[in-house]
Amino acid sequence: MRKGRSPASPPARPRGAARFETKLRVWVVFGDDDVKFGDGRADLLERIERLGSFNKAVAEFGMSYRGAWGYFRELERAAGMQFLERRPGGGPAGGTRLTAEARRFLDQYRRFRRGLDREVARHFKQSFR
Repeated sequence: MRKGRSPASPPARPRGAARFETKLRVWVVFGDDDVKFGDGRADLLERIERLGSFNKAVAEFGMSYRGAWGYFRELERAAGMQFLERRPGGGPAGGTRLTAEARRFLDQYRRFRRGLDREVARHFKQSFR
């Protein structure tokens, strides 16, 4: 061990070394079936709300319609709440929107995630200074 370094200290980054950062994956898990909700599903919900169309949001997201529909049915069952309101027909009256409960959950998830990101960034900076 070099003088002045405790065993718990992270190694100093050598000059010219590549930059590195932390990435954190986190999910909220529902039910006994371990139905996961994370950043990707949150992004998909936001697209559904923005576009007002499940089909358009899923296509933009690059996911199959059938896979996404199955996921949301499973999520709604496991979470015990409805996430999507489906209205038949086209135009502004039709399409798919988030329920008020889903919007609240999405807001809570984003707030939770921002808090985690702040803490992880702080801890990472302390650990790798």
